[in-house]
Amino acid sequence: MAVVTEQPNIDLREPKGWRRTSNRIMTWLMVLSFILVIIPLAFVLFTVIIKGAPVISWTWLTTGPIPPNVAPADVGGIGPAVLGTILITFWATLMAVPLGILGAIYLNEYSGGRGLLGGLIGFFSDVMTGVPSIVMGLFIFSIWVLHFGFSGFAGSLALGCLMLPIVIRSTYEMLRLVPNSLREGSYALGATKARVTVTVVLPAALGGIVSGALLAIARAAGETAPLLFTILVVTTANPNVFSGPNTSLPSQIFTNASSAFVGAQARGWGAALTLIAICFILMIAARIVTARFTRFQQH
Repeated sequence: MAVVTEQPNIDLREPKGWRRTSNRIMTWLMVLSFILVIIPLAFVLFTVIIKGAPVISWTWLTTGPIPPNVAPADVGGIGPAVLGTILITFWATLMAVPLGILGAIYLNEYSGGRGLLGGLIGFFSDVMTGVPSIVMGLFIFSIWVLHFGFSGFAGSLALGCLMLPIVIRSTYEMLRLVPNSLREGSYALGATKARVTVTVVLPAALGGIVSGALLAIARAAGETAPLLFTILVVTTANPNVFSGPNTSLPSQIFTNASSAFVGAQARGWGAALTLIAICFILMIAARIVTARFTRFQQH
């Protein structure tokens, strides 16, 4: 004779009494906090769009030279600043991203955060994360600009120093999320540590690494203070980043926004909107890359 056992009646509904009340209170507090945070951000974005959109055009983005501030109503073009921002950020990325990834690989895969070199890399990456950008600009000014002069490459060095700790920390955290079972299985098949790192660990963490690198690039592209001490501000394009002063969108925003002329102020708002658009595109690219690699790994 089969014995029938009754299953306990488990109430899976939401909590009652004070627990339900406290849950609703915290939910509404989180919603209110989100609204309070998003209101100033939306106001800033709305203001920049309203004042910067009227001057945005393909001709404005690609032509130059940038008119001087003595032309009260001449908006002109911002092409030299767009070119300077792309070149300076490109060289900063070329220096900071590979070094940051290699440093994170050494920290997580080889030293485990221990040892003299591993401890120094971890310590200085944490310290550099909190260094103000203007201090980094003064540092590059003292060790590079005073000896070799103002140049776009000096600005790239300053931005690269700001990007490096972000890339190291984000890559390090992504590498820590890779399961050890993947490494152990590869070692069991006779693979070396270098081969395991290149063919197993890095592909598994590639989505997060790319996302962190793009976020670092977006942060560096909007920096102004380091460039004031390294590239000066010119009005014509300078494709040679290794010689002569250069210009960038943040520098033009700083210069034109403080001017009393209508054309210069409009140029500053347009440059601000252009820079926001570039950072927004990088953020979306980071999200798309992360989502695609996550979906690929799940399949």
